Amino acid sequence: MANLRPAVAATRFPYLEVTIAQLQAQLHSGKLTTRKLLGAYLARIDDIDRRGPKLNSVIELNPDAMAIAAELDRERNAGKVRGPLHGVPVVLKDNIATADKMATTAGSLALIGAKPPRDAFVAARLRAAGALILGKANLSEWANIRSSRSTSGWSGRGGMTRNPYALDRSASGSSSGTAVSVAANLVVAGIGTETDGSIISPASICGIVGFKPTVGLVSRDGIVPISRSQDTAGPMTRSVEDAAILLSVIAGSDPRDEATAGVPAPADYMKALDAQGLRGARLGVVRNVRIRHSDVAALFDAQLAVLRAAGAELVDPVEVQNVAKIGPYEIEVLLTELKAGLNAYLAEFGNGATVRTLADVIAFNEAHPERELPLFGQELFMQAEAKGDLTNTTYLEALTNSRRFAGAEGLDAAFNEHRVDALVAPTGGLAWLFDPVNGDSNTGNFSTPAAVAGYPHLTIPMGFVGGLPAALSFVGPAWSEATLLRYGFAFEQATKARRAPAFPRSVTPKV
Repeated sequence: MANLRPAVAATRFPYLEVTIAQLQAQLHSGKLTTRKLLGAYLARIDDIDRRGPKLNSVIELNPDAMAIAAELDRERNAGKVRGPLHGVPVVLKDNIATADKMATTAGSLALIGAKPPRDAFVAARLRAAGALILGKANLSEWANIRSSRSTSGWSGRGGMTRNPYALDRSASGSSSGTAVSVAANLVVAGIGTETDGSIISPASICGIVGFKPTVGLVSRDGIVPISRSQDTAGPMTRSVEDAAILLSVIAGSDPRDEATAGVPAPADYMKALDAQGLRGARLGVVRNVRIRHSDVAALFDAQLAVLRAAGAELVDPVEVQNVAKIGPYEIEVLLTELKAGLNAYLAEFGNGATVRTLADVIAFNEAHPERELPLFGQELFMQAEAKGDLTNTTYLEALTNSRRFAGAEGLDAAFNEHRVDALVAPTGGLAWLFDPVNGDSNTGNFSTPAAVAGYPHLTIPMGFVGGLPAALSFVGPAWSEATLLRYGFAFEQATKARRAPAFPRSVTPKV
């Protein structure tokens, strides 16, 4: 029998599974204050994240949170509401800079002491909309670019984040702490970042909604970088509606990020939500996604009937070509852009830290192996340091090829050949058992084509297999966020597959 005994009761929290709209209604009516709400979340973090199951998802709490909550309450009482997130507690992944008392470290001890000169664009947008930044979330250190044999959810600064659906299993990464804190109802919503899978995978593994927008829709200013070609921030929430609210707040052009120059006019993505939104949709069913669990594949097939019943026309099968060709080119792009991007970030946001370049970070880790290198090494960092600059021919050819295979000859070819509005596929496999000796297990995923092409990708819970969450993906062309949210909302309303975790120690049957 599986050990399903909960480590802590899952139903005592008064704001369990609450949405932003529900909270705003209570705050507006005066039945609730931001201070009371914050106090409840801080108590739950202490009970579940610090004690009890010890999820270890929130790396740091904002020491000024209660004072900020009091100010937000005063503003509301005076008739001033900043925006749709006024008084709503959120977490940021600890690679998103904030110019406050909290650190921004990407999980690395090397960045302790760094004092960002300003908020990242995303953080500034959230504050302007009234969000209360409750704290920073743990992550796979350096957003999982340090080693090819890493253990997702672990950082030298924050330790190991645990999956709330089975404490002995991975939360995936790199936005591990954001996914877990949202899934476990430690916060209302959160912001993660993705280069390839870092929003989509932990969201699917932890049973929440994750949205990786088109690269350029959300500014990367003030975010510890990996790749200027693929990096983006995005919402991680318990509902599609909340993802739409967050995306409406954080999207927009920014002169500090040239990728945002072509961003469409600001949109209220809430207007896209329609419970009948799948009617008339033409969706391609991707069958060449390697998911190493037959029950996940069977669950996905069952959801296709839901899509059809909701009015979607399915083109089945659709194959995304050239996916296997992307990998070698993608890693060349990531490592070359990492070196240039991280050095530029540290020059601007690293004041106060002992490191100012990637080479300094490598040396720091070598000098502190017991705390920074106990589980895996930094061979990818070393490979990145050996790369040339962004004018290097090898890099430029890799960039061209990766975009061609993921975009023009990959996703675009599938959209155009089959005349589909979006693609659907299982997001990935199931959460794997921790294995610090061997590192992460690859249970299959559908993140790479959209990540490399820079296209939007929405993942939504579709059910459970063996007590673990599984998810369905919608992928569309660039700037199709509203379309994907419309489809995703309709699917979510038809299935209502999400369930709050009960924090079992394991779901592995005893042998």
